[in-house]
Amino acid sequence: MIADRLKSIRDTLPSGVELVAVSKFHPAEAVKEAYDAGQRVFGESRAAELTEKTSQLPADIVWHFIGHLQTNKVRPVVAAASVIQSIDSERLLLAVDREAEKQGRRVDVLLQLHVAAEETKFGLTPDEACDLAERVVPQLKAVTVTGVMGMASNTPDDRERITADFRAIRATFDRLAAGALSGEPRFTVCSMGMSDDRDIAIACGSNMVRIGTDIFGMREY
Repeated sequence: MIADRLKSIRDTLPSGVELVAVSKFHPAEAVKEAYDAGQRVFGESRAAELTEKTSQLPADIVWHFIGHLQTNKVRPVVAAASVIQSIDSERLLLAVDREAEKQGRRVDVLLQLHVAAEETKFGLTPDEACDLAERVVPQLKAVTVTGVMGMASNTPDDRERITADFRAIRATFDRLAAGALSGEPRFTVCSMGMSDDRDIAIACGSNMVRIGTDIFGMREY
């Protein structure tokens, strides 16, 4: 069934849009089923769960950490993840860079943007992201900023608000690409859109979607 859902989603994604299968709260067996169906990129949001799954599953899986990352969890996440999508502060960016250098790893990261109505969501404002890119990114030794990530307001019935949020995220990506990060050839990722709003996100310029429920079903907490 997971294989069928994956195929259905892949068939609807435009060329150039990468799928991150969000496997958080789902067992390793479910991840393996998706892996056997050809999926190689998975997203996790908790350090302990990421570490556990990396020890149980094939080594060629590309793990994305997509949850809020506390600085005291940086070490295991840097060790396990190829991409950290949730860089939401200067302090965290520098902590990840220090740890990656210490471990002798190169880690790709995305700057998480906050444009949604909810105050509880983490992230940088567009101006903060641009300031970080200008002041801090040139100093990084083991981290490459490859794009941005963001979420729309949790208002499923308000497509206008969701569209406005995604357009703001994409506009910030374009601003960074034309400004402080214009010389970075790998600054290419605009990660936005999940199971319920990926169609709007793609229409607004997303080239990476993070889909969990439509692949694995409801989460098993």
